[in-house]
Amino acid sequence: MRDAQPQSIYLKDYCQPEYWINQTELTFELQEDATVVTAVLTLEANNAGNQSGVLELQGQQLELLQLALDGTTLAADAYTVTDDSLTITGLAQQHQLSIVTRIDPAANTALEGLYRSGGMYCTQCEAEGFRRITYYLDRPDVMSVFTTHIIADGERYPVMLSNGNCIADETLADGRRQVSWLDPHRKPAYLFALVAGDLLHKEDHFTTMSGRDVTLRIFVEPQNIDKTEYALDALKRSMRWDEEVYGREYDLDIFMIVAVDDFNMGAMENKGLNVFNSSCVLANPATATDAAYQRIEAIVAHEYFHNWSGNRVTCRDWFQLSLKEGFTVFRDASFSADMHSATVKRIEDARMVRTVQFAEDGGPMAHPVQPDSFIEIANFYTVTIYEKGAEVVGMIHKILGADGFRKGSDLYFERHDGQAVTIHDFVAAMEDANGIDLTLFKRWYKQAGTPVVSAEVDYRADEQALYLTLRQQCPDTPGQTNKQPMWIPVQLGLLDANGQDLPVQVTPSVNAAGMETWTAASQVLHLTEAEQTFVFSGLESQPVLSLFRDFSAPVKVEFEQSAQDLLFRLQHDSDGFNRWDAGQRLMLGWIDQARLDEFELPEDARQVMAELLSDDTLDPAMVSYLLTLPSEAYIAEFSDQVDPHAIHLGRQRVRLAMAMALNEQFAACYQRLLSHAEYQPEPQQMAARTLKNLALSYWSVASDAGVRQALAQFGSSDNMTDQMAALQALICSGDDELAQQSLEAFYQQWQNDALVVNQWLSVQAGSADLGTLSRIQQLLEHEAFDWRNPNKIRSVIGAFANQALCHFHAQDGSGYRLLADAVIRLNATNPQIASRLLTPLTKWRRLVPALSEQMKEQLERVAAQPDLSRDVYEIVSKSLA
Repeated sequence: MRDAQPQSIYLKDYCQPEYWINQTELTFELQEDATVVTAVLTLEANNAGNQSGVLELQGQQLELLQLALDGTTLAADAYTVTDDSLTITGLAQQHQLSIVTRIDPAANTALEGLYRSGGMYCTQCEAEGFRRITYYLDRPDVMSVFTTHIIADGERYPVMLSNGNCIADETLADGRRQVSWLDPHRKPAYLFALVAGDLLHKEDHFTTMSGRDVTLRIFVEPQNIDKTEYALDALKRSMRWDEEVYGREYDLDIFMIVAVDDFNMGAMENKGLNVFNSSCVLANPATATDAAYQRIEAIVAHEYFHNWSGNRVTCRDWFQLSLKEGFTVFRDASFSADMHSATVKRIEDARMVRTVQFAEDGGPMAHPVQPDSFIEIANFYTVTIYEKGAEVVGMIHKILGADGFRKGSDLYFERHDGQAVTIHDFVAAMEDANGIDLTLFKRWYKQAGTPVVSAEVDYRADEQALYLTLRQQCPDTPGQTNKQPMWIPVQLGLLDANGQDLPVQVTPSVNAAGMETWTAASQVLHLTEAEQTFVFSGLESQPVLSLFRDFSAPVKVEFEQSAQDLLFRLQHDSDGFNRWDAGQRLMLGWIDQARLDEFELPEDARQVMAELLSDDTLDPAMVSYLLTLPSEAYIAEFSDQVDPHAIHLGRQRVRLAMAMALNEQFAACYQRLLSHAEYQPEPQQMAARTLKNLALSYWSVASDAGVRQALAQFGSSDNMTDQMAALQALICSGDDELAQQSLEAFYQQWQNDALVVNQWLSVQAGSADLGTLSRIQQLLEHEAFDWRNPNKIRSVIGAFANQALCHFHAQDGSGYRLLADAVIRLNATNPQIASRLLTPLTKWRRLVPALSEQMKEQLERVAAQPDLSRDVYEIVSKSLA
């Protein structure tokens, strides 16, 4: 690998900085060949520090031009500069430090710090990008008031933005323009932002609950100005929701969003100036699918909610990352549930956790929600930190109830406003506000891995009682063994022979955690020990048990239920999530069976599914999820040893069987939901389109009539949701010539819209029908592809490795070689993207032996490369350990 291996950073080694930076004044002189940055820092010794008079600032890829202390230029022997730091010794209690550096944003392909995207300048400073701008204490517990001056050619860069409120806009003597911004709220450097370019903006206003007027602006390149309306509306709804649900009001005069084409992440919550990947903010009906609209709504909300859960109260150190991200994902998920269907949102979240997060928990990168160590913090922006972190917050909400949780969040914000704090501080606020001890619960933050809960039932007719024994254990993960029992909220219900909920009468009435239980149709039990037995009384006959309703905990459940019980719950369970879960478990059994032989849909299942398709009283979006087969990646998580080709074969057989058995019902459902109303990105229309297009996908597999309808929809659609769904149906129809003609027509229509072209790339690269290695090579050489653009890379290589699994796992290992080649190439230009692409290769131990060895060989090839980045080194070394 490399001679000098990167060293781990440990939570246990945290200590406060020796100096605080109370004021930060930045001046950027934007020039075409380089940018000169002058930073004036007001320093004050930290009385809790070591008092050694040593200041070590972080810096990367900087050219130091000048250094002055209290107005006196320092001689070269008064400080030390390395590739990563600037160290000054002999300092007193207070100083003013002036640093002048030169950077080259145009050459910054890593897209961290200040860089160019097309014709604009923009920044990405989380987690440690600010050190690429100037020397600084680039850590989240150092919070400063920032004043920013941007100097540039005003004609070329008419828009110059930074955090806070604009305080000056003037023309200098040399003709250049200077725009100044002041953010009055103390913040860490990772929340700094700057944008300069030739942009247009869409403006609106929002009146806060206290009557203040806030200006809202979304800045885009001129050709995208017609794609901002929905994001602006989502922003206003987010602001109102945060006031109503959490009592949180916005605190500046202006809130801005900027859309950027080249961006490693989805979006960034910089104080008052959010920078978004263009794919997460731009939408109109012709170019964005319903899924894109919902994603935009959720991400706009997420970044806005960070104003309090992340900005006003931020992280003490990066080990506390889930403090802001897990909490804020929980908040944005709650918002989306309120805007659309709470059941559908819960299904979507659970599917993500089970498919991606459980895989992470079971792999070499498994880590707690609060990690103990890392080599490169960028590698820990993971589904464990975000999605599992959100589930942990959700369990606190489940334990405390909505009112108790609101009391806890109010206390948290009031107690820690303007501070950099820890996960412990968040939990302590919940405890103190509710008079509860959550010590046991905090194991969720410290123990990695996915707990497994097994359930055993014993119905005793003579007692008219059902005994439920729950056992929990958490498997070993890298660096952690012998896990302790967790506090697991188990929401459940009991169904009678007619599918109706029975009253729940359970003993013990007060469990070991001291939480009161209550009698209701759906109850939360508290599993706090390795094994507990609960007794349900007053049951004249054996009920059907509905466990872990609402996905009440991110655990794997081992509970044997017959196909008849699963089908019964699919048909009757009052909990929408558990209806879906029962269907998924039923389908997993079918797919496992179909791996070995041809499959025919059982008649009783056909009847239930036919009833679902014809029932117009049900939410169409939920029905579509009930009839959607688990993905191949989801299936793999329920397999002891993963055979991708057997999984693909089994799933395809079941899909065909469902399509053939329900052909008439899918056709009728499609026709019933077909609408010529003007497209609106609103919940009822979205739900109808979801089921209509699912019906089309099955119908087009089963009959020529379905293919003809897909072709008609492709040619006549007035919105991207229907056009893309029709294109996917045509690709899966088995008619290769028709698929190619449709793909070519789509590209000719949309070749000048980069975001739509990304969808065109992805629908091919991620397709089991098209995503062959030769097709991927063609796409990588296509004029629409660009190795500098993360969205393009994700659309081709990411889609191929994560979706077209039957081709990625080619028997000759060619798919693995292609991914390894991409990682090696990107390691030198964009290490963050390179390390994220590596994830599919980390799963080698779970594959069947013939594939496992070939995947391991490619990991070893990556590991043997010289000059591996910290990002890639950490992933590959842990994967091979």
